[in-house]
Amino acid sequence: MQNFLKGNTDSLTKKASSLRLRSMEFADCFKSGSFRSHYRGQGMEFLGVREYLVGDDVRSLDWNVTAKMGKPFVKMFEEDHQLEIFLIVDRSFSMFTGSKGMVKYEKAAETAALLTMASELNSSPVGAVFFDGKIHFAVKSKSGRFQSMLLLSRLDQASPVNNGSALKSALNGAVTMLKNHSLIFVISDFRVSGWEETFKKLSWNHDVTLIKITDPSELELPEIGTVPFTDSETGKRMVLPTSSPALKSLWREEYRKRSENLMKLAHKNNAGFISISTEEDASHILSRYFRERRK
Repeated sequence: MQNFLKGNTDSLTKKASSLRLRSMEFADCFKSGSFRSHYRGQGMEFLGVREYLVGDDVRSLDWNVTAKMGKPFVKMFEEDHQLEIFLIVDRSFSMFTGSKGMVKYEKAAETAALLTMASELNSSPVGAVFFDGKIHFAVKSKSGRFQSMLLLSRLDQASPVNNGSALKSALNGAVTMLKNHSLIFVISDFRVSGWEETFKKLSWNHDVTLIKITDPSELELPEIGTVPFTDSETGKRMVLPTSSPALKSLWREEYRKRSENLMKLAHKNNAGFISISTEEDASHILSRYFRERRK
């Protein structure tokens, strides 16, 4: 068992304070309307109006009230009343690989923690499911400091136990657990197949963002001599020299294709897509993403 949320000697409370400060920049985007406009007009209950805030979707303006009051007002729907955040976090064996002293799960935990703190800042309910080869932890969305600290403590200490990846099961669990329109963030390296149809079903009723966690070692094949490779789909096994220029080129091309296909899958299903490297600051990447969504 390891601690992943930076600074093993710090208390979890101090880590939470640091994460809260870093998440302030993009926390407001959860209530700005940047995620909500796609689902208006699909049976959402109208609640009333409120004054326009910077960042609100102009398509939500109530022109009649605006004309009467002499200042802009926007319509509120049921999802404006309580927007749920849900995190699906991969803790399978591949997430515990990396380079330069950092594994991919560390960056995944940091990303999930920042989103948790942003949810708390907005009093938004937040829930989660964590998985490796099996589902290890699942909690329905709730708001408040206790819920945030529960998720941070679960994120902070983890190690893979079961082989494989239960991503499909985790997505199915979200389909069952989430009754209201929610913001869902799937944080993984997506080194598994068979989950795509469930993802499509989930993205039909929710606003889903795929967050791919990467490491530089995945892009460049390290020179470690002649080693055996196994095709995970066919089971075919070959022994290849890692110093081969042709193999290195093929390695890069396959990585590019996988990344491109994942991005296309997200966009085709109106989902968001972010790639965060173990070398990057997750808060900066998230802030940039939310700023673009707001536009």
